[in-house]
Amino acid sequence: VQLQASGGGTVQAGGSLRLSCTHASGFSLDQYAVGWFRRGPGPERKGVACITANDGSANGDKRYYLDSVKGRFTISRDNAKRMVYLEMNNLVPEDAADYYCQAIRGYSGGYCLTLTYDYWGPGTQVTVSS
Repeated sequence: VQLQASGGGTVQAGGSLRLSCTHASGFSLDQYAVGWFRRGPGPERKGVACITANDGSANGDKRYYLDSVKGRFTISRDNAKRMVYLEMNNLVPEDAADYYCQAIRGYSGGYCLTLTYDYWGPGTQVTVSS
């Protein structure tokens, strides 16, 4: 499964961007847990937001966030459009990074920011100017 992330760009501090994640072949991601990750200048990858699989269970479609983005970022699905979004508001320079999405099929087991995901794709660059 190849994923495609898009929507990055350059904004001033305080601005907003919406990133999109889609399956390269157009399949729905609703049965997948999807995570957004970022990698800044260093090698460390950091989970930013994730949403568990939409499997109808009590833990389905639950959202988790990195502490530093809570209240500013929102992850969501649009199953009709087969997209997973990351809405980013009130951006700060520390948010600048390469953002990419990853997916794992059928996961609704709770916290998903530190999972080892099975599928991924190239990232989209976010630049925040101060």
